[in-house]
Amino acid sequence: MKESNSNNDDLNLRIARRISGLRAERGMSLDALASKCHVSRSMISLIERGESSPTAVVLDKLAFGLGVTLASLFEEPQDAASPLVRRAEQLLWTDPQSGYMRRNISPPHFRSPLQIVEVLFPAGASVSYQAGQRDSGIPQQIWLIEGSMEIISGGIHYSLHEGDCLAMQEHHEIVYHNSSALPARYLVVINSDFSHPTRR
Repeated sequence: MKESNSNNDDLNLRIARRISGLRAERGMSLDALASKCHVSRSMISLIERGESSPTAVVLDKLAFGLGVTLASLFEEPQDAASPLVRRAEQLLWTDPQSGYMRRNISPPHFRSPLQIVEVLFPAGASVSYQAGQRDSGIPQQIWLIEGSMEIISGGIHYSLHEGDCLAMQEHHEIVYHNSSALPARYLVVINSDFSHPTRR
């Protein structure tokens, strides 16, 4: 995951269109979404206009408010999408706050109940996802490929080392922290077909 991240601006515009489209599909006003996900109306408006680079934490809150997974904000499922994606074509995005880099491994737009994401987490970085009170938790597994990580899920602390795999449900606060002096790299396998009345 050492490629240039010069496409971040273009990807942010795609995210902006995706959020705006999902909100329109659900008939939600800016105020309604802001109230549900606890992100200010003005911030959501800036994001939808492509005038702000949202952090991973803000995107996670918006995903909760819209009833989708965080990974699904990066692409919209389409019919007849290719089941194959080459590494050079995989979306790469950098969180402007923590500096972590996420790569969407799964074929874009392809309808599947599974999504795979690769993350390169910088040394010393920390990210806390609030998740909100989803009707049903999002099942996912984290497989640490390189380095070490600290993960706090539902108040339980886990220390992960190379090769370890942690299964959990995303329906409460989850904290990712890399306290080591080296970056960590891990894969996240997400079941995006979770039980939610507004899922996509």
